Amino acid sequence: MMRLITAAALALTSTFVAANHPTVTELGWMTGSWSGNAGPGVELEENWSAPRAGTMGSIVRMVGETTSMMEVVYIEERNGTLMLYLQQWDPGFVPRTEKAQVMKMKSISDKSIKFEAVEEGGMRELGYSRPSEDAFVIDATLEGGNKIQIPLKRRR
Repeated sequence: MMRLITAAALALTSTFVAANHPTVTELGWMTGSWSGNAGPGVELEENWSAPRAGTMGSIVRMVGETTSMMEVVYIEERNGTLMLYLQQWDPGFVPRTEKAQVMKMKSISDKSIKFEAVEEGGMRELGYSRPSEDAFVIDATLEGGNKIQIPLKRRR
């Protein structure tokens, strides 16, 4: 009987701990190709890979007449939370910053996630949400406090 109680307690504890540690699997709703207007004559494309092995990522491109920026976004499970790393490049693969910006998960819900900066960079906060099947929204608070929102649609 004592073994049964111990086994049940361990199972409940494992379930509780797992429930309190977000995983990239919960971000499967981000998977896919998305694009939308990011300013006059400028389109932003985001291409998110499916979560796998505790990570997921996106290749981002900003295009107009030419490609003006490429970006890699990498999300991983680390120390019981989700961490986001973001690095941008200008044409010629010239880095815009010396190193990637590091952000930590601030909040997560069914189809939204918000990250906050761990150290200074271009953004204080960065959020992603999926308000409908074909819509994907990026919300960012820049270092100076300005807020921007970029609505994207699913690319087919």
